[in-house]
Amino acid sequence: MFIALVMSFFGARLVQLQGVEPAKYATLAAETGGTVTVDLPAVRGEILDRNGRPLADSVDGRMVVADPQMTRKSAPQLARFLARRLHIDYFTTLHALSQRHSRFAYVARRVPASLAVRVVNDATAAGYQGLATRNDPLRSYPDHDVAANLVGFMGTDGPLAGLELTFDRQLAGTDGSETYEVGAGNRIPLGHSTVTPAVNGTDLHTTIDEDLQWYTQRVLRQTVLNAAADSGFAIVMDRRTGEVLALADYPSYDASNPTASPAKDRNSLAMTSPYEPGSVEKVLTLSSLIDAGKVTDRTKVVVPPELPSGGHIIHDWFSHPTLHLTLAGVIAQSSNIGTAKASRLFAHGQLRHYLDEFGLGRPTAVGINGETAGIVPTGSQWTGPLQDRIAFGQSVAVNGLQMAAAINTIANGGVRVSPSLIEGSATTNTGQQVGTDRATRHRVVSSNAAAQMTDMMERVVDPNAGTAPMAQVPGYVVAGKTGTAQEVGGPCHCYRTGGMDVSFAGFAPADDPRFTVYVVVKHPRRNIGGGITAGPAFSKIMSFALRRYGVPPTGAQPSHIPTTW
Repeated sequence: MFIALVMSFFGARLVQLQGVEPAKYATLAAETGGTVTVDLPAVRGEILDRNGRPLADSVDGRMVVADPQMTRKSAPQLARFLARRLHIDYFTTLHALSQRHSRFAYVARRVPASLAVRVVNDATAAGYQGLATRNDPLRSYPDHDVAANLVGFMGTDGPLAGLELTFDRQLAGTDGSETYEVGAGNRIPLGHSTVTPAVNGTDLHTTIDEDLQWYTQRVLRQTVLNAAADSGFAIVMDRRTGEVLALADYPSYDASNPTASPAKDRNSLAMTSPYEPGSVEKVLTLSSLIDAGKVTDRTKVVVPPELPSGGHIIHDWFSHPTLHLTLAGVIAQSSNIGTAKASRLFAHGQLRHYLDEFGLGRPTAVGINGETAGIVPTGSQWTGPLQDRIAFGQSVAVNGLQMAAAINTIANGGVRVSPSLIEGSATTNTGQQVGTDRATRHRVVSSNAAAQMTDMMERVVDPNAGTAPMAQVPGYVVAGKTGTAQEVGGPCHCYRTGGMDVSFAGFAPADDPRFTVYVVVKHPRRNIGGGITAGPAFSKIMSFALRRYGVPPTGAQPSHIPTTW
């Protein structure tokens, strides 16, 4: 009997609400409520290393939201509270909390979950009403500075650098939304609602090896600091595939706290800042000359103390009387004069054609925003004196990965394989498709020319013949080349007095290469020389890579091709 009485009461009330006084309650809802549309954030895709380890991922986060109808009266006080606790702008927060014709406003996005919940609970305990939290995934960089110059970072409103920016459309996915009715600041449980589900972002798989990247960054950092240099970079490539296993820059930054570092340190200098490669360029010049049939590794070259060139004088890095070097000796001793003399055997336009085939003068297009194409003079600018300088790596500019890929061409038997930073295939925001699935291969010089150049490069690390014995890797035969170039800088865009960039590029095992490593140190103030500054860094990085991937020594003996006559 009692149950029937209760049920009849609820039935009568329902008739009153839906049949007798619907207009009254609709009016009340309109006055105290309305509809609210909120975002349903998509989970951003992860950026992963080649082994599936996250370089960037999304963790539990919250957005802090407000009902301005409930926060308006105490908006100034609440805005100060939130600005202090969440480190957000006071005036922007005050505006959000003070809106007159809205029941919903964003206060802060992508706040760590524990912090957001704690702040809202503390605000409620302090007597403030109208705050809530909703899911809002937060970007995380678990390795902090590892590959940060490549990966980039997220700002408040979106990606600001690196792969995060270049592949934002793929990573971001598409946010969804939900619209529902509210009354008196609360959601109406049985009110009308519509939901558009979020579409989560797609992961981005890179070719980077997290452990090798970490080690390369640490070696590079110590090398730059020991040399009292301005900066540097180091690149490790898989010779066979062109995959970039490590691309380190120093200075770097913590992607979890990017504003703690200067803006200039937050991109990849190796990819975005062109520089003159110096004597590493001689590998390209002389292998091209061999391929063109003009010389061999044993060609005899008379190297005078200086060489006139268009009103200027070319010198070597060391003073010497007239030398009698083979072409192998020119490489081993890194003679500018010998290289320039030999390059005069090229037909008109021939060297420029080879440099184009090696990939100079155009971006590698691996997916790094702001990558420089470098600078190769046009045919109309190409003069005899200019070619003399370009032959030994001045008056031409490259980016780091361009040069690493060019040296890797010799390691790969004369076939250039385009470098890749993304595994599989991915599409940039501009619609360009990149990745290992898009890698190309084409022959630049003959296998014979590459083999002769490799023999010549082996003499560079020979303590009895070359300039870089400190680049040797115990147990392995190394082929390499030092580089020293005057820096271009200042308002005049001319060579800086005393300013040098030094480098070492090479591959190992020389007779069956697995990796190509390229190290550049910019403006060292101590130990100025490619062999003594960049050479030891090369040795450490190459040794680690060979051990990590279980590459055994081949048992081959280093070249003993004559360097003098």
